Amino acid sequence: MALAVLGVSHHTAPVEVRERFAFSDAEGVAALRNLRSETGVREAILVSTCNRTEIYLHPATEESAFQAVRSVLQRKAGPLPAPVTEYLYLHRDQDVPRHLFRVTAGLDSLVMGEAEIQGQVRDAYQRAADVDLDPSLAGPVLSRLFQTALSVGGRVRNETPIGKGAASVASVAVELARKIFGGLNRKRVLVLGAGETGELVAEALGRHGVEDILVANRTYERAEDLAHRLCGHPVDLTDIAQALRNVDIVVASTAAPHAILTRAILEEAYPDGLTSPLLIIDIAIPRDVDPSVGDEASVFLYNVDDLRKVVDETLERRKDSMSEAEGIVSQGAAEFLAWYSALEVVPVIRSLRSRGEAIRKAELDRLFGRIADLPERERAEVTTFSRRLLNKLLHEPTTRVRDGGAEGRADDVIEAVRLLFGDHGVEFADDSDSTEGSGRESGPTQSTNDNGDETA
Repeated sequence: MALAVLGVSHHTAPVEVRERFAFSDAEGVAALRNLRSETGVREAILVSTCNRTEIYLHPATEESAFQAVRSVLQRKAGPLPAPVTEYLYLHRDQDVPRHLFRVTAGLDSLVMGEAEIQGQVRDAYQRAADVDLDPSLAGPVLSRLFQTALSVGGRVRNETPIGKGAASVASVAVELARKIFGGLNRKRVLVLGAGETGELVAEALGRHGVEDILVANRTYERAEDLAHRLCGHPVDLTDIAQALRNVDIVVASTAAPHAILTRAILEEAYPDGLTSPLLIIDIAIPRDVDPSVGDEASVFLYNVDDLRKVVDETLERRKDSMSEAEGIVSQGAAEFLAWYSALEVVPVIRSLRSRGEAIRKAELDRLFGRIADLPERERAEVTTFSRRLLNKLLHEPTTRVRDGGAEGRADDVIEAVRLLFGDHGVEFADDSDSTEGSGRESGPTQSTNDNGDETA
């Protein structure tokens, strides 16, 4: 098939290695253009996310092309703890569409069913298909591959519960906040601690429209650093009672051995009691928030076990839908492979028709040479008759050849044509002739109607 993908993902490398392979949009386009100029690859698309970097190629059959991709990735990553080949995987031919379709549907993600990957795949395809690139990096084969992947991903999400519900602590926090407040616009967040999980929760809330993020930490410098990354403001940990008065959501994730937010601190912040809801998400172990804080009216307190229960229930539902999702992936892969197989017989069909047309014209010229005084009207009728006769004769063979290619029997079909017509009768073009033009090309479509006229 001459399809291939080389890449690195969360399956093959830890985050500190994966991040070394991350390309910016401009870097990715430049790398692919250089790759194309150095190899026989005509089409190339790069998908680069926090969990994977993959380069899709067509045509790619030579080891030299694969080595060129490894070199591109090695130059981007720089020095690594182990040889670059230790982190890379290679999928070829029929394995490529299935792999991409599973990736796009979220079946290969770190968090099963995550939705962001669909948009990331779409962005990668659109960058490669940019009309300003001449020629486009996304030719007809990879265009068809990625268009089908996006369709399969959409079907999996629409027809199965694979992406339904919150599947991470951060996404659960966002859902809770939405349920309590209706929306996050103009809401303010206080982050206690500068841990990784707290940062992820704060980032998720920030992406959904909170107005401001305050960060308090035992070490003020770390509070400043995290606040800078979150586009927020640092506060002193001793001032959390004051900070509480101005926030709607608290995310607690310190490494303290005792409670940081107590009932006394809450009463100091709200001596007259709360007049609006306060959501507190305590993801620290040991807990940062005294459980009695949750007894206060208008306080909604959730600890890490509460959140994990929601995540586990969601992931269990997603696992139950895996079989259905994999079925959609398999169907999409089969349809793409049928389309690709049909491309192999396009040159055969073109050559058959070209050969027939050449014979038709030669015989007409011979006929008109013998009856040179035939009136123009009769000449036109004879010409039309010859075209219809040729189309009727070639209609059934053309249909059989096209269907044989779509059914994966291209080699058998081509051999049969060779046997019937001989190499001298039909010229067989290479694959490049069959994949020129639009990515929506679906193989030979010329047919005849009941009168023998050509139809599109």
